[in-house]
Amino acid sequence: MEIKKIVITGGPCGGKSTAMRWISHVFTEVGYKVLFVSETATELITGGVAPWTCGSNLEYQKCQVSLQMFKEKIYEQAARTMPQEKILIVCDRAALDNKAYMTDEEYRIVLDGLGLEEKSVILSYDAVFHLVTAAKDTVRFYTFENNQARYENVEEAVALDERIWQCWSPHPHHRRIPGQEDFAEKMRLLVGEIAAFLGVSVEMAEKAIVDITEE
Repeated sequence: MEIKKIVITGGPCGGKSTAMRWISHVFTEVGYKVLFVSETATELITGGVAPWTCGSNLEYQKCQVSLQMFKEKIYEQAARTMPQEKILIVCDRAALDNKAYMTDEEYRIVLDGLGLEEKSVILSYDAVFHLVTAAKDTVRFYTFENNQARYENVEEAVALDERIWQCWSPHPHHRRIPGQEDFAEKMRLLVGEIAAFLGVSVEMAEKAIVDITEE
């Protein structure tokens, strides 16, 4: 059995929601069972648990990182019971994203409280793909409409994008996907990077991409 766990991350309004649909279609077509770990921050914030509702940002981050790691363990546990030979676990953001929202001291406290070391957390993911925020390369596409938990203005979104990039920078397979005027081209770049990482043939990936763009 081959189980790969990847992270789709990046700044606000980078295209993660659409990316999940493309990833599901393309990699199911080429023989993977694709599992998705939903974005924990959006899940908590829309449920009423947020930095501004908890006692402090630190207390909120403890909750978020703890839930993130628990969810991933459940998905990995479930994956090991499945009959498919190739499984792709896709995390819509992951543990290191939280570092961008904390001070160094808060980050140390959160990791220590969970008995974690940054290096082991980073290496628990096989690859990280960073979708650059629309606020940086294609600002006219930047919107709040597709995520009710988003609150950053354009300048804040660009700064956050860079912080998130830096948080994941120690990962040995860390790839940046820049914005494109043709959004489908951005998705093609992402899918191509994932396919190359997984060792999927260009021909198989291209056929699946053509299928989704013709839907």
